[in-house]
Amino acid sequence: MTVALVHGNPESAALWDPLVAELARAGVEDVVRLSPPGFGVPLPTGFPATVTAYRDWLIGELERFDRPVDLLGHDWGGGHVVTALMARPELVRSWASDALSLFEPDYVWHDLAQIWQTPDDGEAQLAEMFGGTPAQRAAQMEQLGVGHAEALQIAGVQGPEMTRAILALYRSAAQPAMAELGKDLPTLATRPGLALLATADPYGGSEELRRRAAERAGAEVAVLDGLGHWWMAEDPARAARVLTAFWRARAWSA
Repeated sequence: MTVALVHGNPESAALWDPLVAELARAGVEDVVRLSPPGFGVPLPTGFPATVTAYRDWLIGELERFDRPVDLLGHDWGGGHVVTALMARPELVRSWASDALSLFEPDYVWHDLAQIWQTPDDGEAQLAEMFGGTPAQRAAQMEQLGVGHAEALQIAGVQGPEMTRAILALYRSAAQPAMAELGKDLPTLATRPGLALLATADPYGGSEELRRRAAERAGAEVAVLDGLGHWWMAEDPARAARVLTAFWRARAWSA
């Protein structure tokens, strides 16, 4: 079996390092990281970096595997998982996401997202956020739960390309765009799914909203009590236990 990981914003694939190490200790060694364009990898010329463009990108990546994979997405990576599988659920054996609530009709974007969705304000905020040295940016991420080594790697790829990707992505996702996409959320129930609910994550809306989205998607709910947005960095051992338990019970036994 192959596990494929998709990270989000403002991240790179280095975010997964601690979790990948824990998965290896649990015997899960065939792990592939898929990096959305502009987030730790180059942003191709002409790539529009919209919600649907990332959907099509991820579908293309999944089509390269010779058999369905177990797919895990975090933050916007979790959003890309949802949009891709609403169109092509047969490309995975199972899926997991911590971003299902984005597709609920009454989801309200968090304050920072609304700034990015506002012309001029978004550009100014990201210029400030990505200003300073990589060490200074890394220190900010460490305060939010990312490990030192991973934060330094991520900070090193934050810059103009990621800025363009963030602005285009969030502006394409302004409501009612996500609510419209979310009408197809029940499609995900055709494959085993896991909704990861980190209780201290401030970006996903209320627990009620996240549970409602999981129910519509036909997903099990795994509560990561006390963990925040970067749960895979805060407690990778617990995250690995939750994920491997799901895969062994629902995916690998199928």
